[in-house]
Amino acid sequence: MLGTEEFVILVALFLVSTLYSSVGHGGASGYLAVLSLTSYGSLESVWLKQHAWSLNLVVASIAFLHYYREDFHDFRLSWPFIIASIPMAIIGGYLAVDGVFYDTLLSIALILAAIRLLQIKDLGEGLTINRPSMQTALPVGGSIGLFSGMVGVGGGVFLSPIIMLKKWANPKTAAATAALFIWLNSAAGLFGVAASKRLALDFSVLGPFVIVVLLGGFIGSRFGSMIASQITVRRLLVVVLIVAAAKRIFDMLGL
Repeated sequence: MLGTEEFVILVALFLVSTLYSSVGHGGASGYLAVLSLTSYGSLESVWLKQHAWSLNLVVASIAFLHYYREDFHDFRLSWPFIIASIPMAIIGGYLAVDGVFYDTLLSIALILAAIRLLQIKDLGEGLTINRPSMQTALPVGGSIGLFSGMVGVGGGVFLSPIIMLKKWANPKTAAATAALFIWLNSAAGLFGVAASKRLALDFSVLGPFVIVVLLGGFIGSRFGSMIASQITVRRLLVVVLIVAAAKRIFDMLGL
């Protein structure tokens, strides 16, 4: 029988996976927020990172499948970000990094991105797309991959706003790209942790988590890819950014 804390955690993970997957994200920022506010928060950051990445693999794969089936994925947009991010995510996952400095920068970046997205009037079907050059996409993907590996996320929370703010894609295409980007970065981060000999997944804990995020990921990504409008997906992304930023601010304040 589930205890009160376990039940609350499962409900919270379900809600996080539903919200994040609706915009093509895996939800690592949200999972870290939930776990950090429970008894799991006393565990080492590397434990939290590798379990959040594992949940990312489940949710991002479902999200990508839904957006791909609806023909929103553009491989020509995705691949330059991906080839640069994977090796850097492995390096980031290998490193043992104190998260305080990064949490500060991350919170500021997420809030500014959310504000900027709210100011944009048209990111829908009529958007004029200007795909980034290789010289632009590679450093963007590489820097996001490194940072994601360090802090334990998949990177979609950085990549999606950049893609839309630069008008490299509409919201749903950005979501499809983010889902694939997140899956590969999460796998790379886990590989980096394994290479540093710190991989220690607790499958007795991970099993119930996987079940609830699997359900949430299916519901959220189906809604985002098949039902929601482009403007709704953008607004959902703003909510995701604010939630992710709030998590880090609360962490820094010790709340």
